[in-house]
Amino acid sequence: MHWESDASVAATAQSDHVRALDRFLIDVEKRAFRIARIAVRNDEDALDIVQDSMLQLARSYGKRSAEEWRPLFFRILQNRIRDCLRRSKVRSRLLAWLPHRDADNEAADPYESVPDAGPLPVEQLRTGEAMRALEQALAELPARQQEAFMLRIFEGLDVAGTAKAMSCSEGSVKTHYSRAVHTLRERLGDVW
Repeated sequence: MHWESDASVAATAQSDHVRALDRFLIDVEKRAFRIARIAVRNDEDALDIVQDSMLQLARSYGKRSAEEWRPLFFRILQNRIRDCLRRSKVRSRLLAWLPHRDADNEAADPYESVPDAGPLPVEQLRTGEAMRALEQALAELPARQQEAFMLRIFEGLDVAGTAKAMSCSEGSVKTHYSRAVHTLRERLGDVW
């Protein structure tokens, strides 16, 4: 009878751990998508990257402690981004000789025309322009600076967590982050 209660406790603990992993993945999903979209500049590829990263974390590291998930997830995410960029570069070299096809033949989304009760158009325009300028400036940063900035600012990781996610020293994180901030200040001074 005692072993049944031990099995029940173990099953409950495992169930709690799975729910914690689900909550973690829900929490990081939007920010991870933003990071991937800025890096690869394609919504579909970014979504694939995020989903693949989530699956890899759950399969390979889901049984680890919750404190380890964030750095591991962002290491996986950055590796998937690098893989996607490499594949894209190779694909563009191999297919450069083919004629360009127009991919805009998709039907318009009917929900695009529904009015929004959000901010005024002028405010939306300013915010949109500022975000485009930020995304463009981020996209132009060297990859390691971009990675350090997004993990520190978008994800709120501390220096140690960022170093773990980037597989480098804390000093390197500080250097990459500092250079990214200085470059962004120079490029976005008027916009931000």
